[in-house]
Amino acid sequence: MSPIVEKVPYTLWQMALYMLRLGTFGFGGPVALVGYMHRDLVEDRQWISDADYKEGLALAQLAPGPLAAQLGIYLGYVHYRIAGATVAGLAFVTPSFLMVVALGWAYMHFGGISWMQAVFYGVGAAVIGIIVMSAKKLTQKSVGKDKLLWAIYLLQVAVTVVTESEVAWIFIAAGILVWFLRAPPKWLGKGSLNSLALSQAPFAALLTAVDVPLLVQIGVFFAKAGAFVFGSGLAIVPFLYGGIVTEHQWLNDKQFVDAVAVAMITPGPVVITVGFIGYLIAGLSGATVAALATFIPCYLFTVLPAPYFKKYGKLPGVIAFVDGITAAAIGAITGSVIVIAKRSIVDIPTALITLITIGLLWRFKKLQEPIIIAMAAVAGLVLHPLLGY
Repeated sequence: MSPIVEKVPYTLWQMALYMLRLGTFGFGGPVALVGYMHRDLVEDRQWISDADYKEGLALAQLAPGPLAAQLGIYLGYVHYRIAGATVAGLAFVTPSFLMVVALGWAYMHFGGISWMQAVFYGVGAAVIGIIVMSAKKLTQKSVGKDKLLWAIYLLQVAVTVVTESEVAWIFIAAGILVWFLRAPPKWLGKGSLNSLALSQAPFAALLTAVDVPLLVQIGVFFAKAGAFVFGSGLAIVPFLYGGIVTEHQWLNDKQFVDAVAVAMITPGPVVITVGFIGYLIAGLSGATVAALATFIPCYLFTVLPAPYFKKYGKLPGVIAFVDGITAAAIGAITGSVIVIAKRSIVDIPTALITLITIGLLWRFKKLQEPIIIAMAAVAGLVLHPLLGY
């Protein structure tokens, strides 16, 4: 008797088109993007099971690198393995990469992007509203009424708000805690995660010390960003600032802030700002090297452990571990909303834009986020000069 083969409800081409669309129109950064993937692929289209989504989110949060890109790669892997992961990752990242390279060209040729401050004034506030609604849905779905998961969630919210970063060991600790409480193993062994984390520092220092040509320096630096920074786009910004502005002095403060603004007003993963930064440093070749160096580690950190997540993901201990990490991940996402809001909501008009965005998304469930982003951009262009900024 032949084994039952699971029927995949979509083709690889359909997944590629979806990721292309998300990379082209998916505004709001990692918080919103992981919410869109759950809404579209789990709830609406039912291409991906909720269990597979949670496994992907846990793996993306546990491994270093950009959260949304890793989740997209994992979801592509679920049914189509390496081909699916590769196609989904490339389709998701390519549109925003082309956009930031075009903006980098305009920035270099037209002496800066002063109009972007006005656009970002409105878009930044609307983005807060979008990610508030995404975080709300993820919290309801993943945490529910579970008291233990709520405790982990609230702790991670507080830690993220206070530190303004995502503390990687808390995710691991949360997973282990739920695992031990709900499906305790018969024997306990000592892992090597801490020694691995500690061993990264001297390796990174060694790479930094090497005197190499500019493109190789760019590749090494951005590979470290992709390989050694945990969490979402929010977490990578301080790392990028320290290396690009302080250490290497490739950009000045204003250029770096403009690069972050580019990341926020363009769709796709926030980390794609590395393409813009690379372009300012060394043109198209710099943009390409920076993007590849950042995303190849995150691709490998997703694809290599994925078979083990798939094989052992249904074991009670693994389910409990994943539940703990997921609760911590959603807590970090919610905390990052507060952190970003402190920078984006600067006065009464921006607060109103945020509240109007939340109200529209609450009232009109099918309203597309790009429409809100376009309206907010127009509002910013009108209000910013009127307010004398």
